[in-house]
Amino acid sequence: MTDLEQTTTEHAAPVEAWDAIAALYDEHVAPGETDLAAVGLHLAGVKAGDRFLDVAAGPGGLGLPAARLGASVLATDWSPRMIERFEARARAEGLDAEGRVMDCRALALPDDSFDVAGSQFGVMLVPDQPQALREMVRVTRPGGRVFLIAYGDPAEFEALQFFLAAVRAVVPGFEGPAEDEPILEFQVADPCVMRQRLIDAGLTDVIVATDSQERIAVRSGQELWDWTIGGNPIPSMIVADLSDEQRADIVRVLDGMVQERSGGDGAAVLTAPLTIGVGTLSSGTRA
Repeated sequence: MTDLEQTTTEHAAPVEAWDAIAALYDEHVAPGETDLAAVGLHLAGVKAGDRFLDVAAGPGGLGLPAARLGASVLATDWSPRMIERFEARARAEGLDAEGRVMDCRALALPDDSFDVAGSQFGVMLVPDQPQALREMVRVTRPGGRVFLIAYGDPAEFEALQFFLAAVRAVVPGFEGPAEDEPILEFQVADPCVMRQRLIDAGLTDVIVATDSQERIAVRSGQELWDWTIGGNPIPSMIVADLSDEQRADIVRVLDGMVQERSGGDGAAVLTAPLTIGVGTLSSGTRA
């Protein structure tokens, strides 16, 4: 097992690691998540008046768009700094939205509390993902819906591949993830795995959509570095032992890659495939 696999498959990032990236996530990652959220919210049929639960919400890339649709939103995350960011944005917009610090594997919420529960790029990273999904199902009313937005094939995740290539260019001995041992971020990249996990959690009428992409627009290596480091703690773990000089060299390599992709004029657009699964909780189907 490589160092990266050891880091990402055996050890969930602690709360402090998520707190540390909250500002970067809010500034560089969350603004680009609105269009992705719209796809998931549409597939789940979220509408004004719904009680909506955003699980592992971060600063609100999913919950804020749901509130803008008129849903009454509760956003949960185990990072206090993420929830602070969510609540600040909700207050600024006057939205019907509340944030609470909570572990998604043991939601401190009553059964049957929500019409829809969703997670965008959050529960996909939980080591005990089946437990988190069961909790989402438990707090959703019969007839309600649960959905998960996650990344698809890592080989087609261009921002990740740029980042890994730049690290290898600066640290030739660096070993990236092996194809036969996917890291946490991609545990439901396979639509068949996504479908089965939702079914096992107690959902019926499951659909899995693979026709959407995230589009990441960056103008410099620094922007791509900030987006990557801000997205989740795994990249920070990868470069934790590197010197400041090595990190600066990685940014310079990324800058060259971004400029080549953009042709030196405007932003480079990097894409990542998505796997979006939606299911319904029918009466008598709880796991």
